[in-house]
Amino acid sequence: MHKLREPRVFVPLLLLLVLALFPILLPDSTYEESVLIACFLLAIMASGWNLISGLAGYVSLGHSVYLGIGMYTGAILSKAWGIEPMYLMPLGGVFAALVAIGVGAIVLRSRSHAFVIITIAVLWSVQLLAQVAKPITGGADGIVVPPPAWAKELGNIPYYYMFFAVLLLTILLAWFVMNSRLGAGLVAIRNDEGKAASIGINTTLYKITAYALSAIPFGVAGALYGQYLSFVNPIGAFGILTSVILVLAALVGGRGTLWGPVIGGFIIALANEFATVSAGGVSARVLIMGIVLILVVMFLPAGLLPTISAAIKRRREKGDTVKFIDQTAIANSRTEVDTSAISTRMSTTSKVENILEVRDVVKTFGGVRAVDGVSLTVERGTITGLIGPNGSGKTTLFNCMTGTFTPTSGTVLLDGENITKDRVWTRAHEGLGRTFQITRLFKSMTVLDNLVAPLEKTSAKQMVAGRYSGEEVDRAREILDFMGLSQFEKQNAAALSFGQQKLVELAQVLMLRPSIILLDEPASGINPTLIEKLANVIRRLNEAGTTVLIVEHNIPLVLSLCSKVHVLAAGQVLTSGTPEEIRNDPLVIEAYLGPDHLLEAPSV
Repeated sequence: MHKLREPRVFVPLLLLLVLALFPILLPDSTYEESVLIACFLLAIMASGWNLISGLAGYVSLGHSVYLGIGMYTGAILSKAWGIEPMYLMPLGGVFAALVAIGVGAIVLRSRSHAFVIITIAVLWSVQLLAQVAKPITGGADGIVVPPPAWAKELGNIPYYYMFFAVLLLTILLAWFVMNSRLGAGLVAIRNDEGKAASIGINTTLYKITAYALSAIPFGVAGALYGQYLSFVNPIGAFGILTSVILVLAALVGGRGTLWGPVIGGFIIALANEFATVSAGGVSARVLIMGIVLILVVMFLPAGLLPTISAAIKRRREKGDTVKFIDQTAIANSRTEVDTSAISTRMSTTSKVENILEVRDVVKTFGGVRAVDGVSLTVERGTITGLIGPNGSGKTTLFNCMTGTFTPTSGTVLLDGENITKDRVWTRAHEGLGRTFQITRLFKSMTVLDNLVAPLEKTSAKQMVAGRYSGEEVDRAREILDFMGLSQFEKQNAAALSFGQQKLVELAQVLMLRPSIILLDEPASGINPTLIEKLANVIRRLNEAGTTVLIVEHNIPLVLSLCSKVHVLAAGQVLTSGTPEEIRNDPLVIEAYLGPDHLLEAPSV
């Protein structure tokens, strides 16, 4: 009940109540009802589009294709079965989703501008298909849908409430997705798709699922919209202008939010109606929509709701003092925590002695052999170092181990199993975790969100689970406490210092319960007061059963932590041995300092 008193909750509910009572309060308002139906339709489409483009960041400019698919599904089946299209709305949604799964499996392989262009091509291709498939679609002549028996008596009122109901269901769908693990994964993909895969998110499955869900409201509304218009033809069903307007609606309101696309839908639909009535003609409408788009990009790039929210937040925080963060306090925070929170999922009783093994791995980029026939092993339960001068191939080798790069040749074994061709998220599920040289946290998400986003496995149950439900939240808080970062759980990750972000990224990996962690220069850029904290964390993880492979230029840190060290130079293993052997090896000294250090100083 307390949440209902918050303006962000009761204001939308109050407006929805007003819309529900509108035909009752103003019974003779046929024109106004038709305008609001247009608002409902655009809000439905903008909210559906928001699931793939707002949350996952894949901007589709041809998404109105699924409205047309819903329209034709209703019209064709209505003609064949003698059933009014409004009763076929669920089938419109199902068919749109099935088409979206097939299309998404192909088009979602592309990104950025290529994805935008391909979605437009899909829209035009389906429009052309509808024109040439005349026996089924009626071709350019279209399909006439007879009005229902109650059309003369009741007018737009039944349509009004049906579109209103579809809008409510679409808002509920959007709310459910945003508050699920699926929603958290989609936002992670929007922030950094490669990083999302590395923490166990099956990015392909998540994107296709979101794409299919985004098509459902279009298909449902399309079946009803075809009957409302009483006519379906290729140009009207698959118009590019519809796609542009619905994208503009989401941008105006604020994509990635729950209510932004709804509000934007109403604003743009009313502006479109004003342009039609006042200026008349398609050219005037396009001109006015173009001006609105320019103004939004220039002055409201984040959208109306996010801009207002940011202004309110700045006003509330005005005059607040900046809280001093004592890095020493973080460094001296306890590293004792319930072992179950940081323990590995993998059995430590495996008969395979080497948990990670690389055999003759080669990775070439054109004519450059970044990794040239590397073979090395990491023994279970150890802390192993991987050092070498800049450009020696350390990070490239890490990427081959984790699946970011596919080796040109060679084999990678994890716990005795060949994982060379496994997907990145599959390796994460199998117990291989990693951090990055330059931290890749999801900057638009809070620290706690960053920790609950990782997935130990992919399943339907995990995807539909609540974003903050289950034991993951408790474990996340325990790990943050272990890292000395409890006070930052509600802070945006982008607001933390670089060193703090490094610790959060390590905490994020621990949520996967990895059996081995690959740390890529963890001490780089960290406040010196935090380096000893980092070393203690690594030792404590190792004591809890986690194997560690660490790439680091801080040689004293590596030698103090590791029981074995591999040295890379020019993409090859130069030598391997204990820290003492590596410290005094002339080949290692020469690789770091160069051969010139052996020359005598010139006489003066």
